[in-house]
Amino acid sequence: MSRRPSQQDIVRALLDRHGRTYAAEAGVPLRNAPQPLYQALVVADLLSARVRASVAVAAARALFGAGLRTPRRMADAPWQQRVDALGEGGYRRYDESTATRLGEGAVLLLDRYGGDLRRMRDAAGGDTAALRGALQELPGIGPAGSGIFVREVQGVWPEFAPFLDARALRGAAELGLPDDPGRLARLVGADRIAAFASGLVRAALDPAVVDDVRERTPA
Repeated sequence: MSRRPSQQDIVRALLDRHGRTYAAEAGVPLRNAPQPLYQALVVADLLSARVRASVAVAAARALFGAGLRTPRRMADAPWQQRVDALGEGGYRRYDESTATRLGEGAVLLLDRYGGDLRRMRDAAGGDTAALRGALQELPGIGPAGSGIFVREVQGVWPEFAPFLDARALRGAAELGLPDDPGRLARLVGADRIAAFASGLVRAALDPAVVDDVRERTPA
């Protein structure tokens, strides 16, 4: 008699097939350093708009490929260069407004934190609400964008883990996993929590991800 797949079976299949952060998908080797943290913020900003995740990731890759990898380079780049890079990534519906806010956000980040998001982390003192509030003072970063950023960086900023937002919890429900962040976090190691959260989001966004995981954990 075949056995019902365990939660660990489901988690393993999800991580093996879909367990990578969106920052990693955009080519960002995330670590606790100013440049990759800023790039993760750009990815979160782009993902928070009403576009497909694949388009947001492609647009982030195009921006970074154009050399716009730091707040200083983003702020100093001509507006049209930012527009062109976003268009190259397929981010055309919001390219002009996004180009403007990326420039304004980079300037504010430089003025307030010296371009270093670690200073924002220090100011938050481990308080997730305080960190999200500070992020939302940047142009274009709202509740969705701040949540995505925290979700992406929790692996390198562990004091904010586990952070599993409503979309990740919806993905967990689709896969038959617990809908409680603490219980979900106990299913993976601390080093995989960010990738796990992103995999859950993919399950929420794409039924094919759920089907793929189920195929690899047959009853």
